[in-house]
Amino acid sequence: MTSIPGMGAPITKKPLAPAPSLTPIVTITERAASRARQLLAERGHAEGMLRLFVVGGGCSGYQYGMAIADAADADDRVVETESGVRVVVDTDSIRMISGAEIDYVEDLMKSGFTIYNPNAVAACACGSSFQTAANPGTPRPCA
Repeated sequence: MTSIPGMGAPITKKPLAPAPSLTPIVTITERAASRARQLLAERGHAEGMLRLFVVGGGCSGYQYGMAIADAADADDRVVETESGVRVVVDTDSIRMISGAEIDYVEDLMKSGFTIYNPNAVAACACGSSFQTAANPGTPRPCA
């Protein structure tokens, strides 16, 4: 680093570390949080968490999955949402869903959790299969 005239010597000669991302790993709508709390209680896991993950497959290359988790694994990240629902995400999935929003949809055609993923550059009409620019995956025919 060079010093600026009249400003003294620079504090450090080391390059600055990049600022941490302020984007949460995932967020959850109040409608989805309400349904998640109800589902966890009904299934006997009132203190449990929603596990959100990504697996290979689906007609676009990757697909979302959700499960109930009572504990996080060593390499998981637990997101404490504003609604009080905890969401656990494994480190491999974070890079593909960081910034995603979990919602709950209930209409005449379907009901269930839906993921709105800002990293998805392509998705199937089913809404559960996607690909990202950095991870296109291997698309498979719809079953």
